[in-house]
Order: sequence, then C-alpha cells, then structure tokens
Amino acid sequence: MKLKDFNMTKDEMVATCEKYMNEQFKRFDFIAESGKDMYLFDENGDGYLDFMGGIAVNAGGHCSKRVVDAIIDQAKTLLHSSNYCYTIPQIMLAKLVCESIGMEKIQFQNSGAEANEAMIKLARKYGVDNFGPNRYKIVTARNSFHGRTLATLAATGQPDSAIQNGYAPMIPGFTYADFNDLKSFEEACDEDTIAVMVEPVQGEGGVYPATKEFLQGLRDLCDRKNMLLLFDEVQTGWGRTGSLMAYMEYNVKPDVVSMAKAMGGGMPIGAMCTSEKLMQTFGPGAHGTTFGGNPVCCAAAFAEISDIIDNKLDKNAKEVGAYFREQLKELPHVKEIRGLGLLTGVEFDMPIAFDIKHNAADKRLLMTAVRPSVIRMVPPLIASKEDCDKAVQIIKEVISDICK
Repeated sequence: MKLKDFNMTKDEMVATCEKYMNEQFKRFDFIAESGKDMYLFDENGDGYLDFMGGIAVNAGGHCSKRVVDAIIDQAKTLLHSSNYCYTIPQIMLAKLVCESIGMEKIQFQNSGAEANEAMIKLARKYGVDNFGPNRYKIVTARNSFHGRTLATLAATGQPDSAIQNGYAPMIPGFTYADFNDLKSFEEACDEDTIAVMVEPVQGEGGVYPATKEFLQGLRDLCDRKNMLLLFDEVQTGWGRTGSLMAYMEYNVKPDVVSMAKAMGGGMPIGAMCTSEKLMQTFGPGAHGTTFGGNPVCCAAAFAEISDIIDNKLDKNAKEVGAYFREQLKELPHVKEIRGLGLLTGVEFDMPIAFDIKHNAADKRLLMTAVRPSVIRMVPPLIASKEDCDKAVQIIKEVISDICK
C-alpha cells in the first residue's frame, strides 16, 4: 500500500493512526512504505539506513527476493489449513531447523513470547509429571526480558518496572538472580526448582553478553541438580551473534531453546526446540496452536534460514560486528561498548540514548534505545563495513548536535 493510493497526506494518515490506534511509544516522523536490503523508504522515497532491522527481524535484509518469492508462491497455493493436516512448508522447515542446530523436536508458535510461554509450560509440566506437584519453579535473570504474556511477564526479571506494573499478582514460581553471577543462581535454586532460563545476550536489559564461564556453570549446575537449562534465543537466534544460534557460539547446549524474530524474515513465527524425550511431556491436548506453523510463515522461514546458511550470514555478522564495535570507539561520551555479532549496545556517560535514537532518524539512520543511556543496534545480517562506517558518522554528528 502507498500513501497516494488513499488520497491522503502524511499528516492525515498520522491523524487517522492517532484516532484509531492505541499508541505505546513515540513513532518516527515518517511512514515506512517499502524496504530493500539495508534500507527502509518513506512516503517520499527517501531511504533510511536500518540498524534496527525491524528489531532484529530482517536478518536477510528488507524484502529478500528469496523470502518474497517463497511467500508469493505459497500464498498462491495454500494460506492456511490446520495442524490436523500435514503441510510441506511446515515439515521441511522442521527438518531444516532441527538438523541445522542439533535439536530433535520442534513446536511451532506465532511469536517469541509464545515460544517462551511454551518453553515455560514444558519445563513446569516436566517437573510436575516427573518429580511431584511442587517441582515447577524457574530461576531467571534480573534485567531479563522474556515477553509480555502473563507467564513471560512474570519470568521477566524487572520487578516494579513499567513492564510489570499494574499486572499483579505475578504468576508464582519465578525467582530472579544476577546475570553472569553463577553463585547468585546457585543460591536462588531450591529443591522445587526445575529449570534455569536465561538469554545468552540480554538485549532489552542493555545488551549484556553472558560469559562462557557463566553459561557453562549453569549447564553444570542444571546437570548436578537434575534441572533443565532453557535458553531464550528469540533475539539472539539465527545468525545474530555470529553462529546460527548463540549457544553454538558458546559451545553450551541447552535442554530447550526458543526462537522467533529473524526466523521468519519478516513474517510472524516462533518455535521451541528440544529433545525427543523432553517433548514427550507435551502429550495429546497438553499444548496447541491454531496459527503456529502456518504454511506461508513456514515457507518464509524456510527461505530465510536457507539464505542465512547458504550465504554464511552468521559469519558476516561475526566479522562485521567486531569491526563495528571497533569503529564505535571513536564516538564521544562512550562509557562502554558491548555486544556479540551484529547485536551491539553502546552505553554513554549521560542519558542521551533516546535523543540519539530520534535525532538519528532525522538523519535517516534507525536504531533503538533500551535504557536512557544505552542505544542498541541490530541491523540486517547483510550489513557491510561501509554501512557501519556510515552509521558511526551519523551517530557522531548527532551526539555533536545534542551536546552543543
């Protein structure tokens, strides 16, 4: 759809949005009409270098030909059936995912929050079925983010934040411990704990990568105490950190892993993967979904993941991401630069992150701000060093303008 198709000005379209839609945040001052590779294009055809990537979604770039062709071909054939029917895109995607990341079984969902919800349900049911009615507790990390359903909200380690305020009482069974602090996790676990759930890199929490010692320590802790290790890879999965999944980068395999975002190339899809033995916990009627594994979404995901693998976009993420973080050291007022692959956070010594985000958009560079002093950049995995140089230059100009 184009603005001109509706005989409206941009201001009229924005007014229509404000009249009918519930707005949760301040939007950028343009209408995204199209996208190609590293760029979004507004209603005037002006291009914006996209280091937001649909918030870590557009791994292969905007409107990847392979993904678009897959969507069109599948939409002409079958939009939806039900999960009582076999569908080829679903079956082939299941095979591709499991064989690529060393898992045995997959359960499709519609989003990252639902994938995490399924992972939580699996762990709790496994504990209750095998160890008794009280073995359902899960330890997660402070400053984590796992979603906005009631269960994933309770799992999110941000008590008294805007994310949780107003939704009390929280679903019981979740305890928080300090990220990258193995002792804190050990102390948080008790005889009723069935699982530990963490993000390999805390994204919304400020872009904090886990240390290998921490994740290996959690693996050992879970093995000793007969607990499950759950990795939330909704944001880190499918090439973002320099390997297909972040746990492959760390060489620490979880019992269960969730995924979404980059998986669908722009289409809504998520999944949870685990072993055949653990997936048996979900017997008939224990879990289900109407749209999870939709044929069009699965066709898009099959194309996107194939593109990531065939073109080694995970390796590009590792190389270009390391280069990007080196160049970012040139910026003024930088306190710390953190990240892995093409998931990068820059913390400043003053609360200017939201100003940088919106002022950079005015200069046609897109990014997010996750804390008052932290910007996060998750560009498509096709990003080049030249794209990074351009982004650094724009951010430098923006900071100079803000700090005049």
